[in-house]
Amino acid sequence: MAKKTETEKDAPASNRQVLEAIKTSAADIHGKIMAHKKPTMRLPVRSLANVRYQPQRGFFEMAGRKKERTLTVNTVKTFAQTLRMIALSKELVENDDIATKREAYYVSKNWEEARFHEQPESDTVMDDVEAYFSVNREQLGFVPEEKGGDVAGKLFVIDHDRDTGQTLRIDCTKFGSGAYSVPISVEQLRFETDADFILAIETAGMFQRLVKHNYWKKANCILVSMGGVPTRACRRFVRRLADFKKIPVYVFVDGDPYGITNIYRTLKVGSGNAAHLNEFFCVPQATFLGITPQDVLDYKLPTHPLKDVDVKRAKDAIKNDPFIKHYKPWIRAIEQMLKMGVRAEQQALAKHGLNYVIDTYLPEKLAHPERFLP
Repeated sequence: MAKKTETEKDAPASNRQVLEAIKTSAADIHGKIMAHKKPTMRLPVRSLANVRYQPQRGFFEMAGRKKERTLTVNTVKTFAQTLRMIALSKELVENDDIATKREAYYVSKNWEEARFHEQPESDTVMDDVEAYFSVNREQLGFVPEEKGGDVAGKLFVIDHDRDTGQTLRIDCTKFGSGAYSVPISVEQLRFETDADFILAIETAGMFQRLVKHNYWKKANCILVSMGGVPTRACRRFVRRLADFKKIPVYVFVDGDPYGITNIYRTLKVGSGNAAHLNEFFCVPQATFLGITPQDVLDYKLPTHPLKDVDVKRAKDAIKNDPFIKHYKPWIRAIEQMLKMGVRAEQQALAKHGLNYVIDTYLPEKLAHPERFLP
């Protein structure tokens, strides 16, 4: 038997498998209806309360709780919407087409009584369908509106021309003042690099500063702009790249509860909402470079008071987040932040000079990666 490639081992189900799963599910529901039985669909409960974190696995995974959606008088609309969403997915996969989440919402306007009134309704049903089949949205033909992130530095991305099939070798050092944009699907990509590490950055502004001054050349690294909470395409790109080269991933975000528990935590171990897919869309080898609460003190950074929502998010993380609860250094760091009552942005380093982050902060931090938070 031929040895599987890295993509074949790690990638979720193929189009053919998705179509077979849809047809099998539809046949089961149809059979129950014809037998005058109530059709049902068992869906994973998508929440932080239904995930477990095992360090040896490195990501949030489902704890096993499921909800059952049964066709009744009270659920007929939601059940119909779910089936229509599945039918739309089948059409997209068969025709090798895509629909954005927003387009899928507008397609539903043709579904008469099953149409959605607001996009959050269609997004929820789409997520349910994804969890039901245990595949990612992109394989169902649904793609996000947002881009996948930007990349600059010591990296060649190997792609192909969609019209000719010709191999494209994209040099991420040759975009001038711009950067390579991560596509919505990254499974077909291959990589060439001699970089020492990947630096994932929260804000576009900080990313642009590092690109402007060719920081990737000075540090021999690859810069990735996450643009806030990283998209699944961005997370998958970083994961495949890190696995390919076996290089560390350092994460540089704002020093606030959102940066820690939403942006960093989502990149490293995934989310409760997508626990059925976190195995593919997380970066377990990532560690937290900063901004840490201790950085605020060590670098005498300007701060802002924690908002009520920050305090709530921090306390919830200590109490309920399986990842945070597992690591005492994270509990201590968040408790320190709560005691200080402040948050700090990446850009606060500019107090000491616009390029202080390049000349002082990053070199000092990178000299001791063993001190990074897990």
